[in-house]
Amino acid sequence: RVRVAVTSGATQAPTEQEWGRGDASLPGPDSNGSDLALTLSLSLFLSLSLSRCLSVSCSMQYWARRLEQEIDGVMRIFGGVQQLRGIYNENRNLFEVKENVPRKLVEKVAGDIESLLAKKVRALKRLANAAEKFQKAHHWQDNIREEDIEYYDSKADTEYDDPDGEEIEREKSNSLKLEFTDDANFKTKVNYSYAAVQIPTDIYKGSTVILNELNWTQALEDVFIENRKEDPSLLWQVFGSATGVTRYYPATPWRAPNKIDLYDVRRRPWYIQGASSPKDMVIIVDVSGSVSGLTLKLMKTSVYEMLDTLSDDDYVNVASFNEKAKPVSCFKHLVQANIRNKKVFKEDVQGMVAKGTTDYKAGFEYAFDQLQNSNITRANCNKMIMMFTDGGEDRVQDVFEKYNWPNKTVRVFTFSVGQHNYDVTPLQWMACANKGYYFEIPSIGAIRINTQEYLDVLGRPMVLAGNRAKQVQWTNVYQDALGLGLVVTGTLPVFNLTEDSSDRKNQLILGVMGIDVALNDIKRLTPRYNLGANGYVFAIDLNGYVLLHPNLQPQIINFREPVTLDFLDAELEDENKEEIRRSMIDGNDGQRFIKTLIKSLDEPRALGGCKALHCLSALPLRSLGLVLPPYSTYYIQANLSDQILQVKCLPSAFSSPEYCKDLDLSDNNTEFLENFIALMEKVTPDSKQCDNFLLHNLILDTGITQQLVERVWKDQDLNTYSLLAVFAATDGGITRVFPNKAADDWEEEPEPFNASFYRRSLDNKGYIFKPPYRDAGYRGLDLENNTIGILVSTAVELSIGGKTLKPAVVGVKLDLEAWAEKFKVLASNRTDRDQLGCDPSTSCEMDCEANNKDLICVLIDDGGFLVLSNQEDHWYQVGKFFSEVDANLMSALYNNSFYARKESYDFQSVCAPEAQSNTGAAPRGVFVPTVADLLNLAWWTSAAAWGSMPPGPRRCAGAEEVAGDSMEARETSCIMKQTQYYFSTVNATYNAIIDCGNCSRLFHAQRLANTNLLFVVADKPICSQCESVKLLQAEVRAPPRDPNQCELVDRPRYRKGPHICFDYNATEDTSDCGRGASFTPSLGVLLSLQLLLLYSSASRHPLPPAACL
Repeated sequence: RVRVAVTSGATQAPTEQEWGRGDASLPGPDSNGSDLALTLSLSLFLSLSLSRCLSVSCSMQYWARRLEQEIDGVMRIFGGVQQLRGIYNENRNLFEVKENVPRKLVEKVAGDIESLLAKKVRALKRLANAAEKFQKAHHWQDNIREEDIEYYDSKADTEYDDPDGEEIEREKSNSLKLEFTDDANFKTKVNYSYAAVQIPTDIYKGSTVILNELNWTQALEDVFIENRKEDPSLLWQVFGSATGVTRYYPATPWRAPNKIDLYDVRRRPWYIQGASSPKDMVIIVDVSGSVSGLTLKLMKTSVYEMLDTLSDDDYVNVASFNEKAKPVSCFKHLVQANIRNKKVFKEDVQGMVAKGTTDYKAGFEYAFDQLQNSNITRANCNKMIMMFTDGGEDRVQDVFEKYNWPNKTVRVFTFSVGQHNYDVTPLQWMACANKGYYFEIPSIGAIRINTQEYLDVLGRPMVLAGNRAKQVQWTNVYQDALGLGLVVTGTLPVFNLTEDSSDRKNQLILGVMGIDVALNDIKRLTPRYNLGANGYVFAIDLNGYVLLHPNLQPQIINFREPVTLDFLDAELEDENKEEIRRSMIDGNDGQRFIKTLIKSLDEPRALGGCKALHCLSALPLRSLGLVLPPYSTYYIQANLSDQILQVKCLPSAFSSPEYCKDLDLSDNNTEFLENFIALMEKVTPDSKQCDNFLLHNLILDTGITQQLVERVWKDQDLNTYSLLAVFAATDGGITRVFPNKAADDWEEEPEPFNASFYRRSLDNKGYIFKPPYRDAGYRGLDLENNTIGILVSTAVELSIGGKTLKPAVVGVKLDLEAWAEKFKVLASNRTDRDQLGCDPSTSCEMDCEANNKDLICVLIDDGGFLVLSNQEDHWYQVGKFFSEVDANLMSALYNNSFYARKESYDFQSVCAPEAQSNTGAAPRGVFVPTVADLLNLAWWTSAAAWGSMPPGPRRCAGAEEVAGDSMEARETSCIMKQTQYYFSTVNATYNAIIDCGNCSRLFHAQRLANTNLLFVVADKPICSQCESVKLLQAEVRAPPRDPNQCELVDRPRYRKGPHICFDYNATEDTSDCGRGASFTPSLGVLLSLQLLLLYSSASRHPLPPAACL
């Protein structure tokens, strides 16, 4: 085996060490004749290879020059770059060159956003103050009846399907009957005269607590209506009650899921953020041998549900304990409670196994040590320990004395899980002695309620702090439950202001008031078209998550999960962006000039160098940034008068649909233009129905590109140069394709700013080739009946008065089949050589045309995609990643540094569910009984026992949950791994041998000047031994634990939590800390206990059958 490295056309002899790597070694004193013969044969092979290498290298430089000249000639004749520059200069009186001043732009956007949010804040405060006033004036009614309350039940007309496919009998309702009208702002039918009420499925709406809640919150409707009169742009106004009731305005029917509705406002991101200050939580789970199978399953599900009450401002760790305590996951300390970390916990909790004996001391000491670790990032606010156990006798007072008394800075919440005979007094004592609360979870139906009511306890210091705690907070981006799309919500806590007979203030939080702001409404306040195709505004919060960014494109499938995309995941992470992110989180103003790679979610090859200017400005709770490429410093603004008729352009001109409000959209280009022209005949250029800046620039570009047609394209014969079309796209929104019939086959985005060829041409110099993208599974078409085109484009750069800008991109569309033949001719020795000095002798006769059975000649673009080939069987693979065509050769190009690659992750994807074993828990943490559970009478006992739960801080009757929407296969959020390739810094001719033993291949590679192409000539593989691992470019689902969260949490990204914390108040009354007795079934009547308990439950809480669903 022989390894030869030849760089820049120069030959480097193999070293002795390189020879030694082969199958034959250098002959020594004791070598026999056969070794010498083998060595001589290898030397001869090497000599011939080097000779051929030099000759092909010489020829290749000649072929490369011919290719470069041909491309440049075609673009000069048909592209019309010079002519278009002249047309712009001739029409100089029709436009002005304006300057984008970054700081002014950012300051204006920041001011506009602040004004928008200020209106919402005023409405929010008005609602919160009114709610506190109404509740304080309300008189509690013990004998209130459901028919006494008049309200619109948003779920009254909602139909749910039984998991078995049968329609569920609808519960009788006294709901108001309303009529609804379509509303474009809400994207649904609404009624502005009423508010709607949503009550969770597992809460009995006929209970006294709920009826009183409905009674006093009814007065909020008048405030909702007044708010809308003052600000008609208001979207959903919502009051989420701590009892679970949601009252929202305007009224609209509830959006029913396919199965059971498990929506509970208290688990929504905006409610959790508004109801308490940030949390440092340690969850410890008793896994001693006494924790039986069903009890352990209840504990696992309880941990699932507890984790869902945490937001990105919180920190958490989970540990199991028996004689010793250990973390359930790889996390050794508190970690941010973001979606990905919580997913790790949820997966690892399933691995807990019960064995050994209970030692509370081990569990609590571990938890206190976690909370005392000051060498890590954490919330530094509410500190708490949540212990799940089946019971025990030890009170571990010595541990509390050592770690927590007398200041009691850590709250302890204890949860007695399952049905047992243990004395729960020690558990109650632990909670009461440490400012916490004691809960019981006898069955699955008690889990959701009991794992969220600790928030009432955490809300006490906020309530006692009064107005100091009434600060508006803005959430991360999340999906609206009523179909509004992506929103952010302003939240404000609502406090109970009543006092008892001793004039002591009430400590209960009544709920959270929220007002939604659609993300699209904020986007409309940001400039777009004057920034150019690659300029954009973005915003991040204190966690570094983006609020605005062109790559914020979540494929929402689960509205329960907030959309948390870090700035460094929206971009391609590097040191410059890390510094920018930190500076923005700190609220610093500034700007910098950087060179970076560009991440594109919709273009697999769109990695390219780009210099961008980042200008920063602080916003309340947010920071705003601007990305402005140098060529977008200036832009054109049309200065037209009565030239509206110029818009009557040929049907080959595409335009953006964002110009006028009343423009009828159509997928058919001709029909769209007819609609556009018809509207222009009705309105003036300055009509308020239209965006004047866009419309005037559109008219200007229509005229300019029409002149390009008349002067350059009209009299040219495209067939002479095997062109399918010529085109021009402009900043004004025009994409003009010539001839007209070519527009029918145009597959690119009609809006230039969304077209990858347009954006890439602006960011890169020279001619940008773009073949049609084909994935690995593409099998090709009949080329005789389907013409494939390859785009070649370049930006038009203007210099006007010393100001440089790029207002347009022009290009041609090559006929693949014809240009493949032309490529073979240009890469051949058919014509005389020029001054390169290569002797046209037998050493140079190899070429891409005559020897296409022996040589593979290809053009590959900067992303590694095949553009042209001399192999006819490659033609249908044009547009594929080259590793799908020749894995061995692509690997050699990568290994020899022609290409570099960047791996990143897309955290916004959805995937089909993976096959899961039956662990007794559904994928999203809602417990699903296994067959063994159903056969176990203890399951039925547990399932029926929900009605025997002791009362908590505030509780309505709970009902058994059915995990209907978790029992069927459905798409889930997932992480996709992206690999994008791009040219490295190697820019010279390079020759090398791909070492495959007797199947070694020689290849030559050279960049084509002024293009994004790599020219490669290589031997055809002669046997399968040269096969190598295929490089992957296609987006694939990331393997489990990739990226490795266990490593990432040890180097957390910079963030700042909320600047306020309410976790202590000296006047807090901790006497209400949970009381109750565990439910103990009679073993002698197991067969009849289910009916008995259901009857007992029904007698305490009259519960219609439908409410148990």
